[in-house]
Amino acid sequence: MTSTIDQTLGSLACSIPGATRVLRQYKLDFCCGGNVPLREAAAQHGLDAEQIAAELAALSDHGDAAPDWRSAPANQLIEHILENFHERHRDQFPELIRLANRVEHVHGSRPECPNGLAEHLWTMQQELESHMLKEEQILFPMLQRGIGFPQAQGPISVMRYEHQQHGEALERLAALTNDITPPANACNTWRALYRGLEELRSDLMQHIHLENNILFRNAEAG
Repeated sequence: MTSTIDQTLGSLACSIPGATRVLRQYKLDFCCGGNVPLREAAAQHGLDAEQIAAELAALSDHGDAAPDWRSAPANQLIEHILENFHERHRDQFPELIRLANRVEHVHGSRPECPNGLAEHLWTMQQELESHMLKEEQILFPMLQRGIGFPQAQGPISVMRYEHQQHGEALERLAALTNDITPPANACNTWRALYRGLEELRSDLMQHIHLENNILFRNAEAG
């Protein structure tokens, strides 16, 4: 059996309830970068892989009520994704863009102000909406009808590529916002914006993880 430290981030995120929280805490990419072993990912970031493995092992010992989606029917997982991520993203972006515009308008002269954030969020919204529509109109109906490899391989490849682009957009978002960390004297609007951005990042990473590491892999495995 492969040890925790040699398992990929995506595998750990799938197999250990609560692992995504620990991996996010250490800023390890389990969604787009899910094929990288924990040992290698930790080394790349100058982290102690043994310590992270121990924290993950503690989660395994205690367990929790989080569902294990690996054996769930495609229909069930797709419904979960649509209800908990697609609709949520559509609700998140308009308010985040409004808040970002407000912060940039009021505090644009401050060096720590995330100037350009509203435009970046608008671009993310357009790209993610296009991506979700392709899933809803093309790929998800195929998987719900039981169509897997090789017919679904083309659409899945496109979705994986676009997920990588979403990951790059999250990196740009982090760069604009000091890793979504408001300055000490930030106003309430600024703090509310960053709380919403942190939720968006967490939701989008979980969304991509469920598709890349579970839904798509199950389809490819037939």
